Amino acid sequence: MWRVLLLVCVLSVRAFAESRYEVVPHWPVLPEGRSLGVCAGVGVDSHGNVFVFHRNERNWTAAFPEEPIAEPTISVFDGQSGKLLTEWGAGEFIMPHGLTLDREDNVWLTDVGRQQVFKYAHDGHLLLTLGERGVAGSDQTHFNLPTDVAVLPDGSFYVSDGYRNTRVVKFDAAGHYQFEWGGKGTEPGKFRLPHGVAVDSHGRVFVCDRTNSRLQVFDPKGKFLAEWKGPQVGRPYGVSVAANDHVFVIDGGDQLPNQPEHAKAVELDPEGNVVPRFGSYGRDPGQFQLGHDIAVAPDGSVYVGDAKGKRVQKFVPVHP
Repeated sequence: MWRVLLLVCVLSVRAFAESRYEVVPHWPVLPEGRSLGVCAGVGVDSHGNVFVFHRNERNWTAAFPEEPIAEPTISVFDGQSGKLLTEWGAGEFIMPHGLTLDREDNVWLTDVGRQQVFKYAHDGHLLLTLGERGVAGSDQTHFNLPTDVAVLPDGSFYVSDGYRNTRVVKFDAAGHYQFEWGGKGTEPGKFRLPHGVAVDSHGRVFVCDRTNSRLQVFDPKGKFLAEWKGPQVGRPYGVSVAANDHVFVIDGGDQLPNQPEHAKAVELDPEGNVVPRFGSYGRDPGQFQLGHDIAVAPDGSVYVGDAKGKRVQKFVPVHP
């Protein structure tokens, strides 16, 4: 009898952990006939507005086109109502990828098609450009398919660079190169696709080492501290850190038909212990086909950009 009771307790705890977040239906509210296409990057500003970096009708191809996407690629939504507030970025980007909001609500973007990293003001005014348009490289002034940006309180920032260079590069606030680490490999401190990057309040750097199916943790100078991996973490695509230093990861999965369980969002405490997991593979509300990026709002809401599902979803905490 005690074994039955223990099993019931375990299942109850597991069910509670899996249901600490619930999806908000019918969020966001798009105009009639409007779609976002591939949602590559998502971020939240200090007012709770949600920025989505998307590709409209463009899809990833072996050879990227040279012409930019004609339609707006940045859509801004009211976090509460889901109302579309504004759009910008038309005629600017070739293959949108990463999006990050810093403490001053500046918008940082990576474009793997243009081989560049950008800093924009909140209203879409360009402030800084790194890299040479359309030119790949591995030196201090070039990138090769850069994926994401993480910004420190002093304005300095890290770039995960990315699909080809498999490194993380640190720049000062003015965009001057400081140092880098990484290289291709499976050992600690190496990468097989640094796809997302974020920092916590202590300056620890979290890197989604996507193809190695792990989240690596470094000190501010790039010294390896830990790796968080296993079935509960899956294959991290995007990472975001909440105000309490809890780390949110979107597991995009292995993209194999027989492994749909690799599609979920994961919350970890500062030591890397899984708190809850939520979401699963599929097309229904609260499910993901290819979770690509994740962002946590000041009020604790979580937003997930689904690349293959071509949508962004909002999740809110459920308190007992």
